[in-house]
Amino acid sequence: MSDTKAVSGDLRSAIERSGYYPGLVYDAVATAVGPEPVVSFVVHHDAHFDPGMEVRRHITVMALTPTRLVYSHTDEYPAEEGEPQSRPQAETSTEAVRHSRISSVALTRVIPDPAGYRPGVTVPTEVVLTIGWNVLSHLEIEPAHCGDENCEADHGYTGTMSADDLTVRVSAAADGPEAVQQVMAFAQALTEATSGP
Repeated sequence: MSDTKAVSGDLRSAIERSGYYPGLVYDAVATAVGPEPVVSFVVHHDAHFDPGMEVRRHITVMALTPTRLVYSHTDEYPAEEGEPQSRPQAETSTEAVRHSRISSVALTRVIPDPAGYRPGVTVPTEVVLTIGWNVLSHLEIEPAHCGDENCEADHGYTGTMSADDLTVRVSAAADGPEAVQQVMAFAQALTEATSGP
């Protein structure tokens, strides 16, 4: 285990380097972490296009303490068009999950030239970390059909329920090789923390 004071300071520095509302994001994470030391962390700042082709940024922070996984996500919302008094807003949510509640830690690695793979030397070009704790589920419902194209009867609905797990994807091309290494180290630390009974 690394020096937890250094890791906590590194977490604050990583949030500040992101440049994405660092005071707000750090305050939310620090409040959820409380007095516990931070053992490992990931800070992932990303952008996406909404349907109106406007760029929206968001940040995900995961902090591992000796007893919990703290997950924080912050989104920004632009000012409303046509409203002169409207200002941009940010929404931050945090969740703290005890290690014993985490049901799965999955890490997918994308390896270039797998025939030339060398353990400890070859670095994945992309990793996807998925963490599940079976609290939230996603339900997709659609009308049920009997298979007869001419049938007009109401057959009710059918649907699928899937866990709404936390997924973070980083790539060397978009986020840098250090971000890939950081997610892999975090995944290993989380796996070790949750491997107990």
